[in-house]
Amino acid sequence: MKAGTITVPDTKRERCVILGEYIIDNNATVRSTAKVYGISKSTVHQDVTVRLAKVDPHLAKSVKAVLQKNKDERHIRGGLATKLKYQSSLK
Repeated sequence: MKAGTITVPDTKRERCVILGEYIIDNNATVRSTAKVYGISKSTVHQDVTVRLAKVDPHLAKSVKAVLQKNKDERHIRGGLATKLKYQSSLK
């Protein structure tokens, strides 16, 4: 599997660790991670929530914190997007 210059390993074990590290390093969302690696959002979510907990519990805990932070901020980002949309349509 490839997306641009980033190669995703074929083994689920390696993939979930790489995805988890990417999310932590970039403070990324599941959606943005899926886009970078060219895989589905559901695969990324499954890898970093279920599989990663079995492979590397410490890393999984860190990823969970980033994902929770993103979830807590989601409504703010959505409100800003709506605000910008209507401001640009008024001009």
